[in-house]
Amino acid sequence: MKILGIDTTTKFLCLGLYVDGKFYEYNLETGKNLSVLLVPTIQRVITAAGLKIADIDYFACGLGPGSFTGIRIGLATIKGLSIVRNKPVVGISTLDILAENVLINNTLIVTAIDARRNLIYCSSYKREQGLLKRKSRYSLLSLGEFVKKFTNKTIILGDAAALYSDKMLSLIKGATILHKDYWFPKAHNLIQLALAKIKARQFSSAQTVKPIYLYPQECQIKTK
Repeated sequence: MKILGIDTTTKFLCLGLYVDGKFYEYNLETGKNLSVLLVPTIQRVITAAGLKIADIDYFACGLGPGSFTGIRIGLATIKGLSIVRNKPVVGISTLDILAENVLINNTLIVTAIDARRNLIYCSSYKREQGLLKRKSRYSLLSLGEFVKKFTNKTIILGDAAALYSDKMLSLIKGATILHKDYWFPKAHNLIQLALAKIKARQFSSAQTVKPIYLYPQECQIKTK
């Protein structure tokens, strides 16, 4: 089995490749150059593994929430690759991918991604007997709502901590904020989640996969 997976919802291009039991991953800070770098980087990684795009059996993609532009570029690219080859698409929440960075059992894990406009994309999880389980829905919260929602001892990770770490630590009793090395999705976690979904036959197609937008519709894309 061969899987190509990307997440483009943060400032990093998170790219993973699974080839018959072997994992390859590539993480690149793209800034505003994502649209220019994405396709050449995919081609370079595929070629380095001795493959062609036609060899890929499944395409996986981070669906957000996150950067509107990043979500659209990444998902459009994956849709294009899968349509041409009529291959399935595995959609995965970016918050789920991020939460997999924490391997500690039986402690509440809270993902917190900067949503701009003084808001936070977030969800909570707990790892039980090694398996990560989501404990709350994907949410878009203000800092005040965030600290009221997650009041117990928590492990917090995500780039929202760069903006709100002092208030999070002072207002959430027993909170721990992980180092910035854990604030962004990792490609091996994306591939592991994709493998689990494929095993459970939880995949879709380019026609049916949809991004996760948490902002009200009128705030997502402004048209003239």
